[in-house]
Amino acid sequence: MTGREKIEAAFSTEGTIRIPVVIPYEDIYIRDHWEQLTSAPWWHAFVPDIELQMAWRKEVIESTRYEWFTLPQLCSKAEREHVRLLERPDGVFQLDLKTGKEWRLEKPRVSGWSSASIESCHPKKLPATRDEIDSMLPPATPFDVQTFMDSGRCDLAKRMLIDFQDLFPICHVNSPLWSCYGIWGFEGMMEMILVDPELVSYACGRHLEYSLRGVREAAALGAMGIWIEECLTDMISPGAFESLSVPFVRRLVEEIRRLGMKSIHYFCGNPAGKLDLLLSVGSDALAFEEGKKGFDINIDEIADYVNSRCVLLGNLDAIGVLQDGSSDELRAEIRRQLLAAKINGGRFIMSLGSPVTPDTPVEKVRLYCDLVRETCDELYG
Repeated sequence: MTGREKIEAAFSTEGTIRIPVVIPYEDIYIRDHWEQLTSAPWWHAFVPDIELQMAWRKEVIESTRYEWFTLPQLCSKAEREHVRLLERPDGVFQLDLKTGKEWRLEKPRVSGWSSASIESCHPKKLPATRDEIDSMLPPATPFDVQTFMDSGRCDLAKRMLIDFQDLFPICHVNSPLWSCYGIWGFEGMMEMILVDPELVSYACGRHLEYSLRGVREAAALGAMGIWIEECLTDMISPGAFESLSVPFVRRLVEEIRRLGMKSIHYFCGNPAGKLDLLLSVGSDALAFEEGKKGFDINIDEIADYVNSRCVLLGNLDAIGVLQDGSSDELRAEIRRQLLAAKINGGRFIMSLGSPVTPDTPVEKVRLYCDLVRETCDELYG
């Protein structure tokens, strides 16, 4: 079976004994391991040239052999006609042929953090009215599939779907409540959930419009799955989660299903007290991080509780096992996770609980992927 076929089988009601293997947040993995993954210069990640894009992407896929990939949008045909990237001794620059303006491209930093400070959201003024929310988040523009397709933004995705047809294509969106971090920051978001939940709900409705547009763009690109990221909501009460997250993510899941794709709801943090609410959303799959922040998320117990009601993604420890563990420890944890797959009726995708760390060599990630296939053969023949 191809990786795509394995993931499709995992999403079926019957499940599969050929458990697929993936890594979450492929873009972070690529950014932090560029020189290990490809011989291409870093700025090829930004070129509008499809052939150059495909060259480094093929190297990445071959170097690791996980079984899904993220579909990107390319700049439009119009932009490609007048934008050029220039490599000079003093750096790499993007040139606009129409205006003659150019600007330097900065090489992405490993781990993504700025050299000056931790990049977190600390707004100077917290929006406190619907009008202020509207000024920050105007209504999402209507999405027209044909206009989007004609723009050329799907051109790279189309090529990847042909060349990587054995893999499962996905895209990402944020849950509407998690998106509220961008307008209030952490402290402000937590305060607003407590003192003005109606305003938070209004903001979630506006963020939902943007997430729905992202889902529709993903369908146009050719995605088969949508990763819904949910962060910080383990810190709010079950009641607040039920009113401010569940209905909005449920609407996302419904749209994903209507468009023929599968939804993967990634809940970051401790799911204690919220498992039934997460199941009530109706997503096709649930994913959890590993327990390393003062709580434990036992994949066996989660699989037993889920009881085949949806697909479950593995949560192998990206630091304690993948990065720091020995090969034997990695093999043992993979075996334990694959036995949890059986508990969930084969409705299982082997994954990590969080992104691959910068200090994890590519060879170790490749070993993880190979060991999953090898262990699956040992367990299930």
